[in-house]
Amino acid sequence: MIKPPVASESEWRAQRVELLAEEKELTKHKDRVNAQRRRLPMVEVTKEYLFDSAQGKRSLKDLFEGKHQLIVYHFMFDPEWDEGCMGCTGFVDALGDLSMLGERDTTFTLISRAPLSKLLAYAAKRGWDRPWVSSFESDFNYDYHVTLDEKVAPVEHNYVRAKEMKGSNGLEGENHGMSVFFCDGDEVYHTYSSYSRGVEGVTDSYSLLDLTPYGRQEDFEDSPAGWPQKPTYG
Repeated sequence: MIKPPVASESEWRAQRVELLAEEKELTKHKDRVNAQRRRLPMVEVTKEYLFDSAQGKRSLKDLFEGKHQLIVYHFMFDPEWDEGCMGCTGFVDALGDLSMLGERDTTFTLISRAPLSKLLAYAAKRGWDRPWVSSFESDFNYDYHVTLDEKVAPVEHNYVRAKEMKGSNGLEGENHGMSVFFCDGDEVYHTYSSYSRGVEGVTDSYSLLDLTPYGRQEDFEDSPAGWPQKPTYG
């Protein structure tokens, strides 16, 4: 069995203190990145998007539920699939109490391109009650770069943007990500988006695994030879 080397308590403590300095710098760096994110400008959303929900047709502004901030998790669910992405499923399973969001003027929702009937059936199967709407009949997934499928891109300019994204990250079809929007009166603005590994920091399981000797056990990690690893997106 491959495992970390054994050291004395004093040897371990010396290396742990070195690592602690790096961890503190990482925390400070994350604070600086968060501060920079809060200073990003925002872009007005001028296109009208309509989503299918359990309450009927809803606009992007409706999804704010009267709040000023909206966080969208782009859940991978192709219209032809019968079940959602297992990685996205794990993300939703790991979500805990989000009541603090509402207390701080923020709403959270899932958005997928599959028809609403499939989303509701899958949610019932998983025992979820998270807000979840379908973007099946809109350009939303294309405009926010989480559907990169040129065969079904509804508008030519979205096809071009999808091709650009595909060239930059090697993905096609459905992608997962996170987008943030801000509402000011009747106006809605896009403030932030991140994709793939860019959203992993908001999940507890990855953060917990990062503390262990084997880490996430994925092949992108710089681990000692022989450590158990599997393809990151396998």
